[in-house]
Amino acid sequence: MKPKGNLVVGQSGGPTAVINSSLAGVIQEAKKHDVEKIYGAVHGIVGVLNEVLLDLGKEDPSTIEGLRYTPSAALGSCRYKLKDEDYGKVIDTFTKYNIRYFFYIGGNDSMETAHRLSEIAKGKGYELSSIGIPKTIDNDLVRTDHCPGYGSVARWVAIATRDAGLDTEAIGIVDKVKVIETMGRDTGWITAATALAREGDKDAPHLIYLSERPFIKERFLEDVERIYKDLGYVVVTVCEGLKDGEGRTLVESKRGVDLDAFGHAQRGGVSEYLCALITRELGLKARADKPGTIQRVCASLASRTDREEAYLVGREAVRYAVEGNADLMITLERESSPQYKCIIGTANLEDVIGRVKPLPDEYISERGNDVTKSFIEYARPLIGDPLPTYVRLR
Repeated sequence: MKPKGNLVVGQSGGPTAVINSSLAGVIQEAKKHDVEKIYGAVHGIVGVLNEVLLDLGKEDPSTIEGLRYTPSAALGSCRYKLKDEDYGKVIDTFTKYNIRYFFYIGGNDSMETAHRLSEIAKGKGYELSSIGIPKTIDNDLVRTDHCPGYGSVARWVAIATRDAGLDTEAIGIVDKVKVIETMGRDTGWITAATALAREGDKDAPHLIYLSERPFIKERFLEDVERIYKDLGYVVVTVCEGLKDGEGRTLVESKRGVDLDAFGHAQRGGVSEYLCALITRELGLKARADKPGTIQRVCASLASRTDREEAYLVGREAVRYAVEGNADLMITLERESSPQYKCIIGTANLEDVIGRVKPLPDEYISERGNDVTKSFIEYARPLIGDPLPTYVRLR
């Protein structure tokens, strides 16, 4: 059955350079179908709970088109986990506004919210099409080749690492080692993308450490010392979620105030930890670079491919919903061909939530301090246009 009524779309989790492109896709596609009103939930599911909804149908079409090139989350985002008592209130809001289509743009926690609402609505006999639209720079959602938002952050960290490599090469007689810390709560997809910075064998990053492999202090120091003896300077990229041999994150906030609603601790600080280790054990001056949230929302370095695919998953989510589908996440499926191509697919939300997709073994070097050619082949198409080319004096 095709539900008849209004639509609400929300954004959740960390903003990205292209999440608004998905929002534009939802709005523009919904206007082509028998959807009476298109609402935007301000600050995600919190806006639904508080009945803070924007009538997006009243926005100027040029503004909606402009969302495709505007970073961050135009509706406002949140990290709110629905409590048991909240679900009834959400359904009451849906009933009051005759919401029959719910789209949530976000990562794993957002997919959980979309799935639970689908189940609750079904249990109450309320006709609702709840669809998850993938968005996460961490690229760790299962059942999809990659996630919108990842290609742009991958492009950003690749360019930033290429620039930082030249900086360190120039000043290496003073600052011997640079450690660049990237985002990535539980997986090293973002850190791995720094490998795309390389044009030659000796280009930065010289070492890459991912949360998928345990950090071994002695091996790390051996790696740094070896590269330093060869080049006279070293650039290391490291994931903020780097773990020790016991699976414990090396550095994270222990304060309860830094836990989000889903119990995730705030990560960060591993670059300073490693710099202190290098200086103490090897006697080399080391500097830490920690870009922070700017890496995820930089529109000027957004991937054209990423922007187009983000729009596509938003648009196709509406098409699946108005055809009577529910409780699904839209996916990107890579087709094998000489040229990169992705098509749209779907996955049951129940098969997505609570699972994390780490880098597969074939993407990580045997020693665990780099990525393989297979990863480069996977990631290169996602960053869109070629990176800028730099020159060196002969």
